[in-house]
Amino acid sequence: MACADVDMDIHEDRDPHTRSDQRDAMIIRQYQATEMMPDTKGPLYDLLQKQPAVLGSLQMISGFLSVGVGILFSVTQEMRESLFTLFRVSQMTGALFFFAGLVSNLLFKYPALLSASLAINYGCIIVAVVAACLISVDLAHWKPENHEHLKIEVMELCVLGLEVFLSAILCFWFSKEKRAKSN
Repeated sequence: MACADVDMDIHEDRDPHTRSDQRDAMIIRQYQATEMMPDTKGPLYDLLQKQPAVLGSLQMISGFLSVGVGILFSVTQEMRESLFTLFRVSQMTGALFFFAGLVSNLLFKYPALLSASLAINYGCIIVAVVAACLISVDLAHWKPENHEHLKIEVMELCVLGLEVFLSAILCFWFSKEKRAKSN
């Protein structure tokens, strides 16, 4: 929003040869801005122009998807059948990514959460890499009779890839903003 330092004096155009009652009728009032004032940028202005809330919302949606896949696996599979089910990989990563997305969305209202959001997103990347390793071990030892679960685990691996990608972008933006803020 633009701001201006405005001269609020009334400028009148009067002709000295006209009568006083005509002069009063012919008053032209003009307000003119004399100097433009620059906008003051709020905290995290440059970061918020990149819309981290959109990526945070995508994190929340992928977190919901992961939790749903984890519930599906918990209901349809025995605990000992896969590491994915045994360690509740999908529920854990889903909850963590939902929380990371929530904190990323709250940055607009609470800029002080920048450091917390950066740390949570770094943690998400680490947990997602560990989860991807567990899923890869499951896929390497998969039994051919459970091919429907195989497709869902591959889908969960793709969702983890998306989540890591989103967190990596957010970590890059947040660390860049944190460095700029500290200078």
